[in-house]
Amino acid sequence: MALRLGEMLLREGIITQEALTLALAEQKSKGGRLGSNLVKLGYLSDDTLVQFLAKQFRVPAVDLSQNSIDPSSLSTITPETARQYGVIPIKRVGRTLTLAMSDPTNVYALEDIRFHTGLDVEPVVTTESSIQSALNRYYPAETSLKPVIDEMDTGEIEVMEMETEIEDEDISQLATSGKSAPVTKLVNYLITDAVRLGASDIHIEPYDKTIRVRFRVDGVLQEMMSPPLRLKNAIVSRVKIMAELDIAERRIPQDGRIKLKVRGKMIDLRVSIVPTTFGEKVVMRILDQSGLMVNMNELGFEEAPLRRFHAALENTHGILLVTGPTGSGKSTTLYSALSRLNTPNVHILTVEDPIEYNVKGINQVQVNEEIGLTFARALRAFLRQSPNIVMVGEIRDAETAEIAIRAALTGHLVLSTIHTNDAPSTINRLIDMGTEPFLVAAAVSLIQAQRLVRKICSKCKEPQELDPRLLSEAGIDTKLVEGITPMHGRGCSECNNTGYKGRIAITEVMPVTPEIRLRILERSSTSAIMQLAKEQGMTTLREDVLIKLKKGVTTIQELIRTTAMD
Repeated sequence: MALRLGEMLLREGIITQEALTLALAEQKSKGGRLGSNLVKLGYLSDDTLVQFLAKQFRVPAVDLSQNSIDPSSLSTITPETARQYGVIPIKRVGRTLTLAMSDPTNVYALEDIRFHTGLDVEPVVTTESSIQSALNRYYPAETSLKPVIDEMDTGEIEVMEMETEIEDEDISQLATSGKSAPVTKLVNYLITDAVRLGASDIHIEPYDKTIRVRFRVDGVLQEMMSPPLRLKNAIVSRVKIMAELDIAERRIPQDGRIKLKVRGKMIDLRVSIVPTTFGEKVVMRILDQSGLMVNMNELGFEEAPLRRFHAALENTHGILLVTGPTGSGKSTTLYSALSRLNTPNVHILTVEDPIEYNVKGINQVQVNEEIGLTFARALRAFLRQSPNIVMVGEIRDAETAEIAIRAALTGHLVLSTIHTNDAPSTINRLIDMGTEPFLVAAAVSLIQAQRLVRKICSKCKEPQELDPRLLSEAGIDTKLVEGITPMHGRGCSECNNTGYKGRIAITEVMPVTPEIRLRILERSSTSAIMQLAKEQGMTTLREDVLIKLKKGVTTIQELIRTTAMD
């Protein structure tokens, strides 16, 4: 591509062979596109370059400094996508999105954006420098920290735990920088802003020449700002001081906890710090106590599956398992179930790793494997405490599974989680752990699989034309969505221009009926158990997300993202 552009410019007499040679040498040593290097070296103007790019790629040219960009088109792609591919959406008409690019031959970028937006993409060409200027203007990766610091209300956030004394002379410099007003205000701002946006995690990531801060909002990471590199160590030190960690230790991972009051709400932050090539990476997981007691009807259960789940909770014994990948809301479902069961006349014990929420009226034990306090050991001790209900954070091994089953068979209601893709496959997962089929059949009363899908923002929800190609790629029969009008979010300030606000669970609830118990004893395959459960009225994860799609709660893109392999 570079040589063809160079040859075109030579033929037209716009540049000399010497200019081309120097620009190619610049490209080889410092990278970048040939045209951009010619402009940088002063051999070519931006206007001339745009016209030649249009001839080279046979697409219309656009001058982003002159053409007005339709603001509503900017929300069609995320800032991460725009920066990843070096593109700017400038106009949307119907199902057609006009995309300004410096390389319209980037088929991968065009196909990826076409897939995620569900729109037809028409490229137009402009210079790399114009794209970069527009990216900085419309998708700023770096927030100016001075206004943030100047305008911060430091009273919004209060650290509830005492900071530790640092005596070492060298380390005291880190401690001082970690407690300096600008760094303190910056870290406070990050936490406050993450809570405001409803983020579940804050990621602070060091690289060779930059620091990247990202929030996980509704399960998806979004780049928020890029603080000055010189603040890297001070930011990490501030987090360590708040979490009462060793600021002198940078070679090994450290875990801690910060208890905060943010805008009057109690917030727990679970801090994980890991050494990487360019410094220590920080992840702070946000646990909002105010959002704990969720009514199960609000989690996303449809009426019939919820009835089955409640029926299993009313049993005096048996195992109720919630399954799904990490971050699928299993803990929220279990805590909501426990809140329903938490009455003065029952004794509830839990063993967790970690304890995510402190619940009044429930006795909670934290796993500590360093001293030998494992799930299995705690569970054994529980059985001598005369509990009515036991919650085990996760069944990870055969020993824990065996003790949980024994507890269920001796008159206890046991709630736990396990990692499998769907409800029926949990049966064979337990058997693969070494549990005898007759014990699984006798003890397990219900298995519920779940995922989380993003909800469409209610402020900018609008109809979306159904794309048959998307349905085909997802393996969805078009008959299943006949007569429905799918919705999507246009993007607005309320949802940070993502089109989504909040998440809801999709569920697959499988009671272990007498017929399914027989299949377990026969060591039937997962597919056979799945077929029988469906015949008995089980709604699969894919079917449940289709219900949400028909109700206008979520999008076809979320259906594909969360159940593509189901």
